[in-house]
Amino acid sequence: MMPFSLYEAVVPSNLQILGAIDALLDKAEAFCVEHGRAAADLIDGRVAPDMLPFGYQVKSCAAHSIGGIDGVRVGTFSPDMSPWPTEFAGLHSVIQAAIAQLNEIDRDAFDALAENDTYFAFGETRLPFTGANFLLSFAQPNFYFHATIAYAILRAQGVKLGKRDFLGMPRIKR
Repeated sequence: MMPFSLYEAVVPSNLQILGAIDALLDKAEAFCVEHGRAAADLIDGRVAPDMLPFGYQVKSCAAHSIGGIDGVRVGTFSPDMSPWPTEFAGLHSVIQAAIAQLNEIDRDAFDALAENDTYFAFGETRLPFTGANFLLSFAQPNFYFHATIAYAILRAQGVKLGKRDFLGMPRIKR
C-alpha cells in the first residue's frame, strides 16, 4: 500500500474541483447565450448582498489552490484582493492557469513543504501554521467554500446544475 502523502491529500482534489469549476463556466456562458442574459448577470451574481460575487468566488478557487501552495513555498499567504476577471474567458484563464501549475508540481518537493513555517497575513493579523496545517486546515476549506458558493450562485441564477457538476471527474480505480 502506498503511503498517503500531503500531495495526495491536496493536489488531486484541487485538480478535480478546478476542472469542475472550468466546466461550470462553460455551462454559465451557454446559459447566458440561451437565455439572452449578459455575462455580468452571472459574474456579478451573489448568494447574499454582503458576499462577494461569482467572479471573486472563481478567482478564489485558484487563490486557495495554487496560491495557497505558493504561499507555503514562500512562507506567507495573504488574500488576493486584486480585481477578478469580468468575463468568462478571463475566469477560464485563471482556472486553467491554476490547473496547469498544479499539474507541474513535483510530488516529492511538495511533500517536503509539510513542515515549512507558513503565516497567514492579513492587515495586522498573522497566524502561524506548518505548511501541512495551512493547506489542510485553511487553504482547502477556503477552496471548497469558494467552489461551493460559485456553484450556489449559478444555481440561484437558474443555471441547470446537479451534484455531478460540482464533483467533476472522480478519481476512480482503473
